[in-house]
Amino acid sequence: MQLNQATDYAFRVVLYLACWPGSVVSGQVIAEQQHIPPQFLQKIMRSLTKAGLVRSYRGSEGGFVLLRPAETITMLNVIEAMEGPICLNRCLAEQNSCSRCCSDICTVHRALGKIQAQFLLSLSQVNFAELARNSEGEVEKKYG
Repeated sequence: MQLNQATDYAFRVVLYLACWPGSVVSGQVIAEQQHIPPQFLQKIMRSLTKAGLVRSYRGSEGGFVLLRPAETITMLNVIEAMEGPICLNRCLAEQNSCSRCCSDICTVHRALGKIQAQFLLSLSQVNFAELARNSEGEVEKKYG
């Protein structure tokens, strides 16, 4: 399993906006500072906006701002906004997808279910306020 490039960029965008709380940041600035192709940034911002993580403002003073406090936005939120729900195996999403029809007794199903639950919990415990605090020196050096 590997996250796609758009998700990696989305992490960068949300982290960058978390470092500038309440500030409306233009798409051009985000694209330049985060080295994201502008056309690709538009696609990412549509997904983040649709998921309720980012708000967009139009016009000459327009741009983007986090819609929710960074403390409430997790890595899981961003992944799901970009890629949809995480499911390690189809049998965890669709009970009838297994040709053996034995998910209730299948040891592989139980093991994957446990791993998936731990993975989702871990992703939901990392929020962007924490990431922004941990990257303050990096942001100041690079963008300050």
